[in-house]
Amino acid sequence: MSEGTMHQPAQRDQQTHQRAKRLHRVLVCAAAVPVMLIAAGCSSDSGSDGGSAKDTAGLGATTSADATAAPTVQAAAYKKLPEPCAVLSKKTLTDLVPEGAKSGKEGTSTDTASRGSCSWTSLDNNGVKGSQFRWLNVSLLRFDSSQTQGEGDKLAASYYAKQVQEAQSVTGAKNTKSVPVAGAGDEATAVRYDLKKKEGAFKQQTVVARVENVVVTVDYNGAGLAGDKTPSADTLTKAAEKAVKEAVAAVTSANGSGGTPSAPASKSASPSKSASPSASPSKSASKASPSASASKKS
Repeated sequence: MSEGTMHQPAQRDQQTHQRAKRLHRVLVCAAAVPVMLIAAGCSSDSGSDGGSAKDTAGLGATTSADATAAPTVQAAAYKKLPEPCAVLSKKTLTDLVPEGAKSGKEGTSTDTASRGSCSWTSLDNNGVKGSQFRWLNVSLLRFDSSQTQGEGDKLAASYYAKQVQEAQSVTGAKNTKSVPVAGAGDEATAVRYDLKKKEGAFKQQTVVARVENVVVTVDYNGAGLAGDKTPSADTLTKAAEKAVKEAVAAVTSANGSGGTPSAPASKSASPSKSASPSASPSKSASKASPSASASKKS
């Protein structure tokens, strides 16, 4: 074998070794590429997280700002009610219920700051000449302001309208007449009608007034029993209107100057259950009266 021939395997081995080294370098580089990509990916993800954090922080700031900018509800003007059996003067009671000026009976209430009522009964017995019957009831209902239900005076206005409508639609009522009443709070209406009962012909007056966030309802009826003459509806209506004006004045007086709220109501200042339209204090008072059948709330 020639020397050239002997060198050929050595050369091939050297070439093979060099190719192997090149292949090794290629593989190493190839292996390094995914690592770099992964590193770049992690770096990119970190940037994304940072952006998300910024976005989230921005969203939180917006939500907080929106909460701060939420509309507030004006606090109710009146915070309490007067003693219901003391809203009318002795003179007024003597005129309306002459034989029962001291018979005032306060209705049951679980929240006297939100609701109250008082009723009086008078029976002037003239023996064989008959007798004159009178029954009077004053109901007070106060509404608070709340974020969920709205402002107290608007809630009171809604209840006021409902009370007037109920008085105008009593079953069996005849000659129903409604007239506005001046000088009794923010709004007032007198509703009168005739109601025939087995005891006699009753003249019924219901006067509803609203002053700020309080609704005052005066129910007053009269009848001539056992053959006595039926009382004048005009006279009874004027007396009931006088009573409602005094009751409204008592509500204003109980709250000082009437109060001009400067702070909005909080969410917790929601109307009490006792101040809901479905729980009118005059309903329970009417049931306790002998003339309940002649009252719109019976």
